[in-house]
Amino acid sequence: MTNGATYIPEKLSVYQKMQFKFFRFFRLHKGATLKLYNGFANHKSCYVYGHALSLSPIKKKHFRTFFLYNAIALLRLFMVRPIKNAIVILQWGNKIYTAKTASDGFFKFEWEHDDELLPGQYEVEAMLIKRNSTNIVKAKTTGKIIMPSTTDFSFISDIDDTFLISHSSNLRKRLFVLLTENAKSRQPFEGAVKHYRMLHGIDDSEPSNNAFFYVSSSEWNLYDYIKDFLEENKLPDGICLLNQIKTFSKLFATGQNNHFGKFTRIVKIIEAYPHQKFILLGDDSQKDIDIYKSIVEHFPQNVYCVYIRRVCTPEKSHVLLQQKSIEKKGVLFYYFAHSEEAILHSKKIGLFK
Repeated sequence: MTNGATYIPEKLSVYQKMQFKFFRFFRLHKGATLKLYNGFANHKSCYVYGHALSLSPIKKKHFRTFFLYNAIALLRLFMVRPIKNAIVILQWGNKIYTAKTASDGFFKFEWEHDDELLPGQYEVEAMLIKRNSTNIVKAKTTGKIIMPSTTDFSFISDIDDTFLISHSSNLRKRLFVLLTENAKSRQPFEGAVKHYRMLHGIDDSEPSNNAFFYVSSSEWNLYDYIKDFLEENKLPDGICLLNQIKTFSKLFATGQNNHFGKFTRIVKIIEAYPHQKFILLGDDSQKDIDIYKSIVEHFPQNVYCVYIRRVCTPEKSHVLLQQKSIEKKGVLFYYFAHSEEAILHSKKIGLFK
């Protein structure tokens, strides 16, 4: 059983079978789908999020270089139809929890557990229940909850133009890259993968397993795309917290708004780990510096260092101004153009040896 698009079809009429085959031809699933995203836990609570959809793209298994194929594959990610006011149940051990989907199909489970959780990954199962019924399952899937190790630092990183070249400040270039490349062919900034692997401790003889959270203004539609990119480039596996899912009609505004939501998602992480020191990584193409400054103002004791990649030329005076405010709170700050510079700085301040 895989995470997402695992379903139990009901008996179909002839017309429904034709519909089903038509959508399958375009690599879309017409029917109930349940998606669970990597959840996270602390010593007392668990957090799991997901979506219920009645139309959804079938996850890619093969990637091609032909631009038209990539464009169609990207567009499919936004061909979704949410299921609202649906009942989802989640099983954790011998306990059952219930949630109702919002208008965009989003649901969340947040509960206090009685277990002594050791660092590692824990499997959960979720089921979408047919309306007005308690025993008919329309779709089900499994997911995992990550319990981070207790380490000196945890990391919260933006995605676009922080380690993934995206041209976020230029809508035309951003859409061109999205439509002509795929998750396997997209490129990270030179040295970014090395930096992140060193921060995570992946290559150490005794890996530190520092927790990594990827918090972006990109939509949940791109979750599998992002996960494929992380896997392809051997970046740290982690928990993604993304923006509200979008339907096809709103595609061309992708990743361009609701930056306040990004702030609230970062707050959720820090409040889940109140005794942890965090490193925040972002870039100067959009609002990262303002969001991170606000985080530092609210949680100066929880933020150790802020990294901002310079993708704009010349340096932004606004970033330099915000840098002064951040450093006044006793938080380290580094504004860099190349990842090798960031690596040297990280060694200097003791993030790795």
